[in-house]
Amino acid sequence: MLLQKIPSEWARGVLSDVESLTEEKVDEVLNKFVNDFKEGSLQTNGWPPALSAYIVSKAALTAYTRVLAKKYPSFCINAVCPGFVKTDLNFNLGYFSVDEGAESVVRLALLPNGGPSGLFFSRNEVASV
Repeated sequence: MLLQKIPSEWARGVLSDVESLTEEKVDEVLNKFVNDFKEGSLQTNGWPPALSAYIVSKAALTAYTRVLAKKYPSFCINAVCPGFVKTDLNFNLGYFSVDEGAESVVRLALLPNGGPSGLFFSRNEVASV
């Protein structure tokens, strides 16, 4: 979902390679993004044309979630998008109440030992990155 919005094949490849993903590789992608931003060459170098910082930061966060899940296998470490929740940040234009948005976050926080880890959830469903 998020990675598909990043035109850069290199960045998509690095962030989606679960087996060899490391914190350093996530940092490398983010450093390249920041440098391209400073140089005004985001689109030229394959970054999203709109909302690029948002998309890249969420993709990197999900990748880092996978790194942590691999590093700490006794913990359930996941990323979650609670959906478009009505908050002051979006002038309460969201579709879900705060309680509805919190449901998926709380459910993941209360997973038992041995539950799913290293995944990205969109509300209550495992989603592709």
